[in-house]
Amino acid sequence: MIVAESEQTQEEIVDGFVRCAQEHGEDAALSLRTLRRWMVGDVQTQPRPAQRRVARIYWGHPMHELLAPPKRETTLPQHIEPADAPDRADTSLSMTIERQITMSARRAARFTSNAETHNVGTEAIEQLRHDVVGLANSYLREPLTAIMGDLIELQDVTFGFLEGKQKPAQTRDLYVLASVVTGMVAKASQDLGRFHDAMTLARTMYVCADNADHIGLRAWARNLQSLIAYWAGRPQEAARYAQSGSEIAAPISGTVTTWLASSEARAWAQLGGLDEARTALARAAGHRERLQADDLDEIGGLFAFPQAKQHYYAAGTYVYIDGLHADAVSEATRALELYDSSDAESRAFADEAGTRAELALARIHEGQLDGARDALDPVLEYGPELRIGGIVASVGRVHTALRDRRYKDSTIACGLRDEIESFSQRPAAALTA
Repeated sequence: MIVAESEQTQEEIVDGFVRCAQEHGEDAALSLRTLRRWMVGDVQTQPRPAQRRVARIYWGHPMHELLAPPKRETTLPQHIEPADAPDRADTSLSMTIERQITMSARRAARFTSNAETHNVGTEAIEQLRHDVVGLANSYLREPLTAIMGDLIELQDVTFGFLEGKQKPAQTRDLYVLASVVTGMVAKASQDLGRFHDAMTLARTMYVCADNADHIGLRAWARNLQSLIAYWAGRPQEAARYAQSGSEIAAPISGTVTTWLASSEARAWAQLGGLDEARTALARAAGHRERLQADDLDEIGGLFAFPQAKQHYYAAGTYVYIDGLHADAVSEATRALELYDSSDAESRAFADEAGTRAELALARIHEGQLDGARDALDPVLEYGPELRIGGIVASVGRVHTALRDRRYKDSTIACGLRDEIESFSQRPAAALTA
């Protein structure tokens, strides 16, 4: 009702919401499509806390009231004055001033829009960048069902701007942002098991990075292709993509260089290439020592490769090499210690789950079934919305190891296999079908 009765266009309301968020230091965005979903009550998941706080400030009502069905209005007879009614003159004056301020703000917003003579202006690009950084960090801790719509819409908006006309410097900025957001959509596709779509999107990410002449993003796109191939069960292809990315990344020193070497090591381990895997791990350690954070590390979230994740990948390498399972346990344990000491904003539920799966797998190889159960129990408590493809695949590898003949009569192995089978029946991909 508030939006329907407003004299603002829906686009102006969205702009006002975003400005309100910026003015109050809140990391909250609002798209036109999301506003329209709110208007018709099509809300599958609750808005994020920051959105709820801004909505209360912007519209003067808590979110649960804004999303509730409209109430039938009741009016008092005109000749009856409520006992506690404020003085009419004071109320009228206050409303007049508020109205004038509101009209002034709307006029200023229209002026700003008209003043941007090109297809997109500096402020619009800054807003896109703000949204991209927010989603890159939300990706680590929020289920895909909560952010997928925003990712798709942000990609559509960025591509729309690129299809228009803007200054050359702004074109490069837009290609950088298009590359980043397309990379996130590609990663989401991989997490949902749509490997063909994920690879198509990763190629588009690379093209955008190439148009922006951004070495880091080109290398990141190659590593994403390596990741997609790895989880699709194609380790040889995964190793090739990682090697290609390392060649591209030779002039830079951001964490993407460490990620590429770690990815290559993990792929070689699956192929049984012990020497190649160890060489790649040594290169990853060397890159970490020479690390100089770049603009991708500044984005953070999905685009950074922290120390904990490096230990996770090392565990995923050693777990496939006979005689090095104790090293896998050590690396996974160290990764979990680092995750436990991290703040909630920087923790990645998928990487922690993957680490626990590698730890369980290493302990199974060592005959420690109780330890494997302890490692995997927190993962098996994940709700369906968190059961992305990589997690389900990692847990599936534990299930395969538990089918070893030596565990045929083990009560622990049998129970854990049953739990894994139940867990895998309701993946996140099923929620988006």
